[in-house]
Amino acid sequence: MLLGELTMKEFRKLAPKAVLVVPFGTVEAHGTHLPLNTDTLIIREAVRKIASERKEVLMAPPVQYGVCTSTAEHPGTIGITTQSLRSLVSDIVRSAYAQGLRRIVLVSGHGGGLHISAMKEASEGLVKELPGLRLAAFSIYEVLGKEAGEIAETRNDSHAGEMETSLMLHLAPGLVNGRAREEYPAFPKPLVVKDKLKYWPGAVWGNPAKATKEKGEKLFRLMVAGLEGVIRAVERAR
Repeated sequence: MLLGELTMKEFRKLAPKAVLVVPFGTVEAHGTHLPLNTDTLIIREAVRKIASERKEVLMAPPVQYGVCTSTAEHPGTIGITTQSLRSLVSDIVRSAYAQGLRRIVLVSGHGGGLHISAMKEASEGLVKELPGLRLAAFSIYEVLGKEAGEIAETRNDSHAGEMETSLMLHLAPGLVNGRAREEYPAFPKPLVVKDKLKYWPGAVWGNPAKATKEKGEKLFRLMVAGLEGVIRAVERAR
């Protein structure tokens, strides 16, 4: 069920038993071959599949913007601050709670460290503040498990690499524009550098050339199963 397409009457009937799933994405550079909304599109489709099959799962409209630090200087990235993301999470959950929703899943298609930390930090405060709230906040890549690593041939694959490119070949092949070159950033850790383009010019972390539609289909099934597992855990939580 799509939250934005319900009427007031339908919502009022569903809210007490429903699980609200809020997808979080980004507008972020993903190499030269993937669109800026890659994170949003992938997680949107995973949530949509479950919401289309289970009437007690409500899919909220995706939050299109996220915290993007490493790609902030790459063309096309439009990000928000951790403070803004914490505020968005807090406002959305509080408002949903006020409308009678008690089971809420916040799932991100973006795995950036500060982005996920901001979501989880806000969520920690919310579960203390709101009695009876059952809440999960995570990146979808946290629940893919070992099987995802067995599908991908590229070691240390991450941003716009083999896995994300495969997922896009499965979900939206018309938006995949060839393949960017294999790349692995070499940031001089533990230093925090200003000019990240110097160390990561292509916004790819992995090898897009190894991506296939078949791998994407397998990864997507794992993604949906992982998300379904979290939803059921929230439903069972007391």
